[in-house]
Amino acid sequence: MKMKLLFAVVLLSLGVFCNVSAAQRAEPNVDSYIESLRADLRANHVALITETMQFNDQESKAFWPVYREYEADVTKINDQRVALIKSYTAKFDTMTNADANAIIDQSIDFESRRIDLRKKYAKEFQKAGLSSLTVAKFLQLEHRLDLIVDVHIASELPTLLIKPAGQSAPHQ
Repeated sequence: MKMKLLFAVVLLSLGVFCNVSAAQRAEPNVDSYIESLRADLRANHVALITETMQFNDQESKAFWPVYREYEADVTKINDQRVALIKSYTAKFDTMTNADANAIIDQSIDFESRRIDLRKKYAKEFQKAGLSSLTVAKFLQLEHRLDLIVDVHIASELPTLLIKPAGQSAPHQ
């Protein structure tokens, strides 16, 4: 059952990001479409956590209030990621070194904020009464889901490794 649910969430997340990519090319109101897809992904994320973690009543009472705070903070960080993706795709064909530097800084900041958030909430989950083993299981699940999303986003974005015809390097 866990594997079926995980597979369903993975397929949904892949579909979500494929649809976002298509929406960026076709729809004028991309932001509302992205928000709708993100809400669907969050709902499935909760279902996956519930199924995978199999909390007892005490663990559930400790986990979910902290998780709701965590999820709100993750959403803020992911807003930064969405803005970065929009900026990257908008500037891709005409990217300057200054644009590339800004994107580098923003990308590293995103990753740092994500790691800092995990550190913060590892402590918060433990303060709430969850065992280190339970927190480690949750963080491992989160990390794996993030990797799936990261790989899919990377596969959907144009890469600087293969520049459009006639462009050998970013503009000065």
